[in-house]
Amino acid sequence: MKSIAIDGPSGAGKSTMARELAKKLSYVYVDTGALYRAIGYYVLSKKIDAQDEAAVITVLDEISIELAYDKGEQQVLLEGNDVSGEIRTPEVSMAASAVSAHPAVRAFLLSLQRKIAAVNNVVMDGRDIGTVVLPSADLKIFLTASPEDRAGRRYEELLEKGINAHYQEVLMDMKTRDYNDSHRKTAPLIPAEDAIIVDTTGNELQVSIDLLLNLVKEKFFT
Repeated sequence: MKSIAIDGPSGAGKSTMARELAKKLSYVYVDTGALYRAIGYYVLSKKIDAQDEAAVITVLDEISIELAYDKGEQQVLLEGNDVSGEIRTPEVSMAASAVSAHPAVRAFLLSLQRKIAAVNNVVMDGRDIGTVVLPSADLKIFLTASPEDRAGRRYEELLEKGINAHYQEVLMDMKTRDYNDSHRKTAPLIPAEDAIIVDTTGNELQVSIDLLLNLVKEKFFT
């Protein structure tokens, strides 16, 4: 099976571009960040402090998460319910960042992610795909952009979904998550040594997608 790992900070466009890339290649798209968001969402629903590792560990065994696909679109099922929309709020985003710092949570999800890649051609995005989850991925890409650019994109996404948001708050949350993700002890956000860095600051979406398609063509078809 072929695997493409796309890592990068929050708001870099990983999910959107990975999804489009998977469609072009007829690969399975795996948004690993959604898995951490699902755990963050579950923890919040149980009134548990997402930063309290011991408390989070106590509920891991009762969490049932599955990925389903409808017409190529990934759905996140938590306890059998589709929570794909509910997990995209700023509050859940921060909870996801907190739970993702816990080694037990990362271990809990690691086998699920690897099982999907073992039986499918995948485009998998996250923060440690190329470094931890799929260290032997055929192509590793690290997407990045300025915090301001990324916050602007996320702000527009939230408004389009009818979620009340303020740009400055989104930017502050973005910078906080950047710091937390890059400074955590377990699987910090860093590019894999053999990853190709792609900065999308100021790019229109199609320009960035074309950049990734060219990288795939160079790697797989030349």
